[in-house]
Amino acid sequence: MAAGISVKRGLLSRRTWLFLAVHRHISASSVCLKRAENSAHKAARVNEKFCLDLVRSRDYDGFVSSLLLPVEARRSSLALRAFNVELAQVKDSVSQKSIGLMRMHFWKMAIEEIYRDDPPNQPVSAELWRAVRKHCLTKRWLLRIITEREKDLDDRAYRTLQELEKYSENTQSSLIYLLLECLGVTNIHADHAASHIGKAQGIVTCLRATPYHSGRRKVYLPMDICMLHGASQEDFIRGSREQNIRDVAYDIASQAHVHLQHARSFSHNVPEAAHLAFLQTVVLEDYLQRVRRADFDVFHPSLKKRNPLLPIQLYLRSWKKSY
Repeated sequence: MAAGISVKRGLLSRRTWLFLAVHRHISASSVCLKRAENSAHKAARVNEKFCLDLVRSRDYDGFVSSLLLPVEARRSSLALRAFNVELAQVKDSVSQKSIGLMRMHFWKMAIEEIYRDDPPNQPVSAELWRAVRKHCLTKRWLLRIITEREKDLDDRAYRTLQELEKYSENTQSSLIYLLLECLGVTNIHADHAASHIGKAQGIVTCLRATPYHSGRRKVYLPMDICMLHGASQEDFIRGSREQNIRDVAYDIASQAHVHLQHARSFSHNVPEAAHLAFLQTVVLEDYLQRVRRADFDVFHPSLKKRNPLLPIQLYLRSWKKSY
């Protein structure tokens, strides 16, 4: 009898020990899993903040526009704009074209890895991967931006206004197509509007950056327009404010305005949701109006100041659901 009790106690002890061992293993695994989840969540927050800070410091207008998007598209918009900033700053941040080509090659490989669900351990790549998975973003638009930025490393003026428009279509318009995808918009009229808005943005950006580039002894304005008005690159480098320089600015600004008008001709057929992807028109309008008030003098001091009312204007436009 005593022996039977001892055997039962021994079996109970072994079962208890086994139960405790399994429990400890499960508890330890749960702790490790929880720590891994916390670590992944922390890394994601760090990546998100990196993109937000990058866009806020290098593309403030795009930053404000992104904040006005619906919550489900906001983070993806910041990822796309951070990606665009990363590519845009390559040209100005490298001393040799070969280094710039290496940077572009990295981004081409990063896009391929993102679509294989194996993004590089880099903040913008990680956030871009999240955006791609969430919205099924078109790979072609991302690669087209990189390819066009890569061609632009040649560091020369655009030969014609049409060449500048093509560059703008492949970079700025492609970015807007991706923003439309983040908003869930699939509409041919919205695509046409996006094409013209992207071209207008590229043209305005080139014109707006003229004082900065001239200070570095570089001129990228279309050569055909400059030759038409007898304006040399040296005139821009010297910061000339003569009438022929203003005429160049007038022609280029007018073409941007034409694209904005074309974009608005589709407004009646564009879904309301798409209007939020077109908020950049407020920024373009603002610059075009200010350069007109300055009599198309791109070196006028007033153009160096940021419009403090721009965030309010962007908000009002988003509220009105118009572009």
